[in-house]
Amino acid sequence: MENKAISILKYNNQEHIIEILEKMNLERRENLINQILGVNFKEVNNLYNELKNGYKENINTIEPIKYVEKNKLLLEEKNEYDSIGSDVIKNNKLAVITMAGGQGTRLGHKGPKGTYMLNLEDIFGKEVSIFEVLAQNFIKAKSEYNVDINWYIMTSNGNKRETVKFFEDNNYFNLNKNNIKFFVQNDIPVIDENGKVIIGKDYLIKTASNGNGGIYEVLKEQNILKDMKDKGIEWVFVSGVDNILVNPIDSIFVGLTIKNGDMIAAKTVKKVDANEKTGVYCKKNGKIGVIEYNEISDELRNAKDENGDLLYSQSNIISHLYNIKALDLLTDVDLRYHRAHKKVPYIDNNLQEVIPTEPNIYKFEKFIFDAFENFDNISILSVNKEEEFAPIKNAEGNDSPETAMKLYTNFLNKHI
Repeated sequence: MENKAISILKYNNQEHIIEILEKMNLERRENLINQILGVNFKEVNNLYNELKNGYKENINTIEPIKYVEKNKLLLEEKNEYDSIGSDVIKNNKLAVITMAGGQGTRLGHKGPKGTYMLNLEDIFGKEVSIFEVLAQNFIKAKSEYNVDINWYIMTSNGNKRETVKFFEDNNYFNLNKNNIKFFVQNDIPVIDENGKVIIGKDYLIKTASNGNGGIYEVLKEQNILKDMKDKGIEWVFVSGVDNILVNPIDSIFVGLTIKNGDMIAAKTVKKVDANEKTGVYCKKNGKIGVIEYNEISDELRNAKDENGDLLYSQSNIISHLYNIKALDLLTDVDLRYHRAHKKVPYIDNNLQEVIPTEPNIYKFEKFIFDAFENFDNISILSVNKEEEFAPIKNAEGNDSPETAMKLYTNFLNKHI
């Protein structure tokens, strides 16, 4: 096995790892050899070649996208959509996926982000985790629809064990544990500016999760999609773990999508300031997509319609709805990788840890919304931030636990 691993490293121009291998003790060497045998170096090399050649998306045309504002729906429209969506929910044909692969590092929290504790004693009478806040949606659905909604939680390799244990230790937040299923997103090595993999302080090749767009492939690989089909699920809501005001079991959203005859849908929040640094939904080259803040010109960013509203206003909040047939199709779609330049510590050839002062590696991620270009139409429901979007991304300032808890508390006080 060691000879095979060395041959793989030589063939893929990763000889620097051989020198590190030779200096390791037996246990660490065996662990690293086993990992090397499973790495897709062909993919790593392709990503480096793309990086070296300078990939740039060619955007020839950008057009606004149609959307519906939830708070402007007529009563008869709401009732019709609610009736359609409620029928889906009552018959347990809706499932929810929470993407929870991240750690709480930026929050100063050691552990999965979903285990971060929030001071919501005024609401719950105690501190509660993000996971427990999200669990309230399923408790509410049980009360309203008399159904145990299936909850699928995508973790990372690094946090699955802690996440599962947290649910066990908290009695699955009084939900039926048979309706909660965990699965793991894939990892991909990070590489330096010369296309070399690096060794982390665990003496293994440093990897990172391959982004939220990696969800499609693992739904098939880990038989999650099969499990859904076996349970008769027809619609799947997908969102991140860090929005504590998320409304995943939304009869109006489901009903609107079905009424429109669409296979995919997204909830958005309307930008009020053109300079908000968020990606917005649009049509790029005639296809459904999200354009990032730094990709759109100042002219288009500030463009307004006849009512004085921004033409490109619908911010991506990663709240998506899919027909099960759409997910089936997307499991075989190969999404492109986006790259990010990061500072990551590594072990050098003398087995000493190096802490870089400048970005030294490239991390590669797939974006979940890149898959939308495979469909002709999408239902977009624009919702109020105060009602459905309270993200926790930063330790302080905007989108922090403080701002999210305030939004959450204000919403409950108005609706209880």
